[in-house]
Amino acid sequence: MDTMRDRFAPVVSRLLDEDPRVAVVLAEIGRDGFADAQLRHPERVINVGIREQLLVGAGAGLALTGMRPIVHTFASFLVERPFEQVKLDLGHQGVGAVLVSAAASFDWPAGGVTHMAPGDVALLDTLDGWTVHVPGHPDEAETLLRHAVAAGDDKVYVRLSVQSNAEARPVDGARFHTVREGRSGVVVAVGPMLDDVLAATEGLDVTVLYATTVRPFDADAVRTATRAAGTDVVLVEPYLAGTSTTAANDALADVPHRVLGLGVGRAELRRYGTITEHLTAHGLDPRSLRERIGGFLGG
Repeated sequence: MDTMRDRFAPVVSRLLDEDPRVAVVLAEIGRDGFADAQLRHPERVINVGIREQLLVGAGAGLALTGMRPIVHTFASFLVERPFEQVKLDLGHQGVGAVLVSAAASFDWPAGGVTHMAPGDVALLDTLDGWTVHVPGHPDEAETLLRHAVAAGDDKVYVRLSVQSNAEARPVDGARFHTVREGRSGVVVAVGPMLDDVLAATEGLDVTVLYATTVRPFDADAVRTATRAAGTDVVLVEPYLAGTSTTAANDALADVPHRVLGLGVGRAELRRYGTITEHLTAHGLDPRSLRERIGGFLGG
């Protein structure tokens, strides 16, 4: 099966053909995937070189002219390194863009911490008005990319990963979807964490919600699920643990509740290892998730 990033360039190349407003801004990374598109649309496929601040600034400049820019590089270079440009050139100037990242939290362990970004969604949470999509399958990535580009002049972040669920689920760019119903707690699985959450909760009497659009946070879905399953909620996110606990707490502010946020820990793992080893080290493998979810809901 191809990865989400394998799907990215072909989908966006078709969008370039379909919509004259669409432009792509790159910083070396991913340029080979757009070689043919650049021949067809040389004025709308722009490679700024290894200049991540300029990457975002150029995207904002295109947006100011009425274009719909898609800005792409690794997450650490797209959100963290040029954060001031994300805040000012896009947010302060009141223009939108589609930021599409790769490498996620630790998709390329050999790259070390410079190529890891578990804090990207939490960092964007300090800014106003961002939509955040976290697909869990290449088919979902294609759907959400198209949603993002079609979203007027909104500010949208699409977080691609090599981690993937075995099958795609219906996604609409807005709501959480109920995958399993139970009566003893609610577990929200974000993007590529769904398969491991389903394995971890097999036989447990819990409701599982699937989230691929995490901002805005679907508070209505969480409130609805807790009416039948109780107000103990576990969030399993493929980025910094606790990123969405405030949103879940706000959703349930009018009722007594408990929230557990599971995700990537803050401690830096300095050995390269593999993606699987990183998941286990952060307690995000099925066995660890079952212990942590079962312990919390059982208590």
